[in-house]
Amino acid sequence: MNGFLFNRVEAWLWFAVAASLLVRGWRTDRQRTVHLIAGILFAVFGTSDLIEARTGAWWTPWWLAVWKAACLAGIAWALAHLIRGSRRSG
Repeated sequence: MNGFLFNRVEAWLWFAVAASLLVRGWRTDRQRTVHLIAGILFAVFGTSDLIEARTGAWWTPWWLAVWKAACLAGIAWALAHLIRGSRRSG
């Protein structure tokens, strides 16, 4: 599988994760905001993979690397909050 196709498939994977999180956030009161934010972040990250498929690298142009890093930082934040919330609820 070439890089162009791989990045497109990967983008659709992130869009599926985003949809799952958005639906979860919409349906539940528990940690709704975190689920919705995580869903949006995964959708934005998937969009960055579509751009990466065109440019051929995650570091070119420079702003794409910054975009991806910001998304990953936000996803890590959301994951930490979801884990902390699940531990609290027991």
